[in-house]
Amino acid sequence: MSIVKIENVRVLDPIQNTDSVETVYVENGKRVAETANVSETIDGQGKWLMPTMVDLCARLREPGQQQHGTLKSEGKAARENGILHVFTPPDSKPIVQDNGALIHGLVEKAMLDGGIYLQVIGAQTQGLQGQQPANMAGLKKGGCTAVSNASAPFANDDVVLRTLEYAAGLDLTVVFYAEEPQIAKDGCVHEGFIASRQGLPMIPSLAETVAIAKYLLMIEATKVRAHFGLLSCGASVELIRIAKEKGLPVTCDVAMHQLHLTDHLIDGFNSLAHVRPPLRSESDKELLRQGVKSGVIDAICTHHEPLSSSAKMAPFAETQPGFTAFDTYVPFGIQLVNEGFFTPLEWVEKVTVAPAKVASMFERWKAEAGWVLVDPEQEWTLSKETIVSQGKNTPLLNQKVKGKVLQTFIAA
Repeated sequence: MSIVKIENVRVLDPIQNTDSVETVYVENGKRVAETANVSETIDGQGKWLMPTMVDLCARLREPGQQQHGTLKSEGKAARENGILHVFTPPDSKPIVQDNGALIHGLVEKAMLDGGIYLQVIGAQTQGLQGQQPANMAGLKKGGCTAVSNASAPFANDDVVLRTLEYAAGLDLTVVFYAEEPQIAKDGCVHEGFIASRQGLPMIPSLAETVAIAKYLLMIEATKVRAHFGLLSCGASVELIRIAKEKGLPVTCDVAMHQLHLTDHLIDGFNSLAHVRPPLRSESDKELLRQGVKSGVIDAICTHHEPLSSSAKMAPFAETQPGFTAFDTYVPFGIQLVNEGFFTPLEWVEKVTVAPAKVASMFERWKAEAGWVLVDPEQEWTLSKETIVSQGKNTPLLNQKVKGKVLQTFIAA
């Protein structure tokens, strides 16, 4: 195996909680002792070296939606942007995540085609129809550690309770993407001034907070381990804080873009700013940031959703929601550092150790993780040519960003 020597690089190690400038030797994705048997030397002056990241929510579009992305294209995009472990919700088309036998094949294909460790979240109900619990025992046997109904509604709350009891009995985590369908209805953007002026159907913050409050009561009753993904509202942070203070087995995450972007981007019916949960207000953004800083929000995910250009070409409300987010993940993280919100080590912890612990895979991640060389000062333009993902659907298209992954060192 070739050994790479990286000289004078700033090593951000959240496992050891250290931040120091060192000369590092890497072989097959692992740090090794100093040696003269070096095949390549890299000048690491001004660069950062950090572990490969863990993403708690990304849609890779395979199977069934290869016009938007494939395991090969999105695996490559994840890897080249420093992400090695990826969790994906159970809402592919067709839905295969209610069948434990099929999940194993999907995980194998992700490694063979894309070179990533895919973690499939199993379906909470059969076919995500919200009627009957899925075969969770079979899903666990197939390798699932968590189940979810993704963004699909439940027929009624009794179904939710039965699935939570079932999951608790199997020691599975239940992942909620909280949205109360009777409140959200056919909405597509945050309920605010810009949406009102443009006449777009709206999703009030209450759609999220009412769902979270209801699910927290069920979690308390069933003792199931639960994770709330993709928080978008400031009030949601307070609900989770209270739940954690009560000792409920609850964790949560937020998409990186919710810490930076707000609903002002939908002005002019900009369909590239159509995402669900929607971009919300400036005050929501600030409260989400405070939630991450305080530790109430455990981790930051990408919420990567690649889409073809045609998916964004209809009138705003009829376009598909979603951002391509692998390529903006590191620049957005470095922006938080440059704004003084995080130290570099604090940011690295939120995208590596923290999500690994949320997913109860810290020891496995430590064994499988590689290293990522980052240039925090490199400016580049997010264009259709520079975005690695097959999807080019970002509201930052053709804008300059700072911070780029130069190289990912992983096991061959």
